[in-house]
Amino acid sequence: MLQSRALVIALILLLSTTLPEVQSKSIFERDRRDLLAIPETVASYFYEAVNKVSPKVSQFLLDTVQSPTVIAARQRIAKEATKVSIMFEQLIEKIKNLWYTKVLGY
Repeated sequence: MLQSRALVIALILLLSTTLPEVQSKSIFERDRRDLLAIPETVASYFYEAVNKVSPKVSQFLLDTVQSPTVIAARQRIAKEATKVSIMFEQLIEKIKNLWYTKVLGY
């Protein structure tokens, strides 16, 4: 039991020193909007890349994305992603509480 605690603490110390070096955010610090913005950012970069190569294809993509079917699907995905992120935040809070009470003994 003592060895596993020491291993967990060593792993946490290792990760806490390496992650800030690449300027990444902790899972605890992420905002729900950050997670929902990732697909929009990827789509934007993809559209810009296609637009540089072929403006006709990029116009087709733009027309497709603005169709009612795709808009409804995007809204549904955003709604479900919001539900999942709320559940994820609740899970993180439970894990933090367990960590503080059971492992650290606060």
